[in-house]
Amino acid sequence: MSLETTVHEHQHVETHVHGHEHHDEHHHKETFITKYIFSQDHKTISKQFLITGIIWAVIGGLLSVLFRIQLGFPDANIMWLKPLLGKWITAEGQLAPEFYNALITMHGTILVFFVLTAGLSGTFANYLIPLMCGARDMASGFLNMLSYWFFFLSSIVMGISFFLATGPASGGWTAYPPLNDLHQAATGSIAGVDYWLVSMALFIVSVLLGGLNYVTTVINMRTKGMKMFRLPLPVWALLLTAVIGILSFPVLLSAAVLMLFDRNLDTSFYLDQIYIGGEALANSGGSPILYQHLFWFLGHPEVYIIILPAMGIVSEVLAVHSRKPIFGYTAMIYSLLAITVLSFIVWAHHMFMTGMNPFIGSIFVIFTLIIAVPSAVKVFNWITTLWKGNIRLNPQMLFAIGFVSMFISGGVTGIFLGNSAIDVELHDTYFIVAHFHLVMGVAAFFGMFAGIYHWFPKMFGRFMNPTLGFIHFWGTIICAYLIFFPMHFEYMLPRRYPTHAGFETFGMFGELNQFISVFAFISFACQLIFVFNFFYSIWYGRKARELNPWGATTLEWTTPLRPKHGNWPGEIPEVHRWAYDYSKHGRDFIPQTEPLSQYEIEHGEHGDEGDSAIIQKEKKDDH
Repeated sequence: MSLETTVHEHQHVETHVHGHEHHDEHHHKETFITKYIFSQDHKTISKQFLITGIIWAVIGGLLSVLFRIQLGFPDANIMWLKPLLGKWITAEGQLAPEFYNALITMHGTILVFFVLTAGLSGTFANYLIPLMCGARDMASGFLNMLSYWFFFLSSIVMGISFFLATGPASGGWTAYPPLNDLHQAATGSIAGVDYWLVSMALFIVSVLLGGLNYVTTVINMRTKGMKMFRLPLPVWALLLTAVIGILSFPVLLSAAVLMLFDRNLDTSFYLDQIYIGGEALANSGGSPILYQHLFWFLGHPEVYIIILPAMGIVSEVLAVHSRKPIFGYTAMIYSLLAITVLSFIVWAHHMFMTGMNPFIGSIFVIFTLIIAVPSAVKVFNWITTLWKGNIRLNPQMLFAIGFVSMFISGGVTGIFLGNSAIDVELHDTYFIVAHFHLVMGVAAFFGMFAGIYHWFPKMFGRFMNPTLGFIHFWGTIICAYLIFFPMHFEYMLPRRYPTHAGFETFGMFGELNQFISVFAFISFACQLIFVFNFFYSIWYGRKARELNPWGATTLEWTTPLRPKHGNWPGEIPEVHRWAYDYSKHGRDFIPQTEPLSQYEIEHGEHGDEGDSAIIQKEKKDDH
């Protein structure tokens, strides 16, 4: 489909436009290093985040394969892994229990922070915000570059911890004290936790640098006519994600710094009345519950830092590939705002087991259940967008629909866990694992995959192989349900045990754990298909020969096939309407850059949803 757009010249050319054009001509063509490594071009930085995130996703997935071998086949001899894992395989050919704990700790840390935070937000915020807003680049290209390199340095520090003689951190991805606060508490706590804490501190700096850039760019650098209520939904989602990160990640930084003080300067922020080997430690006056408050004040907003970008991506993909305007655009924005606010006042539902006052617990139960309302609004609007649409079932659309399915399936169990009385029984069981993997882990990955398949031709100038994309989707969604749905029936099985063989009560789960493990292995193989498809298509995929292959309305599809630093070769296009004019007035789509027709003006159609005063003002100005 050819591009149906007209780029209209306008007088609103800001001084930064000329500066960037000059910068593009005289600086960004110098060397390979300045263009591809220490680049300040938001598109290149986006690809750096994406490729680094994919590498970490493979590592995190491989760790899950290792511990699923242990869980599914606890009596199997895995001496064949000794050349890879060394001393972490015991003389009997079993996985060492302390290394099992390290595997689940690093699996959670890598996927939550390095993949689903940096890999998802870092990729799509960097790539889409300037292009969809109509900006030459981020507000600060230098700080944007630093945000990636702080993330990369964080990755290096975390990676080094795998090679420590005493192993990486093994006290859970939440790093609760006192287990993680004392060097002598566990093998992984000797040095691994210090590396974990330093890595997280560097990672938080990366998040803050990126978030400040994203917010500033959206607020200050939108092109002429791009009002807030004309922004595509991915930009709204990424903007609010950045706001959540800016407000919540510093709290985790303070928690990490205080734990470093406890571990290395003999302070007692989290320690009090600790006994090791019958001997009382000198630490007194601290509280491990303080750490939980600090961690979960970030930890629950982190859930939405992960899922909001996926929501925005899915909203865009569903509209484009159902050839319909997104249903309830304004409601979608207000639901995003509601989720953003509510995400900060529900953190203690992770702490029902800490002995909190039941009245305080009931307050958090109420807000936890209320936050389901804006999420339900979004689900209703996604389904209504699909209703009677001219749906294209390509890989990105399948993953977007799969996201909605996963979000519903995982979200329903959240109603159980949000109730403190039920959560006390289900806490730290595989019911919890099933819930958050479906609603946050797999769903967020589905949103990420939908975005990659959708914007890949824009990012790399080529298409990914759709056949491999279909295999990837069907293999992933089938395996995801066969892995995590059965876990709901393991509601008595405690987490973080390398084997349950010593518990006669849990013997009935042995075959079910084998079943889950087999499909975990198949799921990992499906992700390797995606990785092959991704990297192969960068160089050998079918070339994109149209500016706008999907027939989308948004600004990123108006840039050249191979956009340089600065995105648009001339003036930035002016925006005249909202981002979702599909199947309107007998046309398949109307780009945002196309002015309102005389018919639209006469009939009060104003180019965005819900601001009828605009057209009246324009008529008054004309007179």
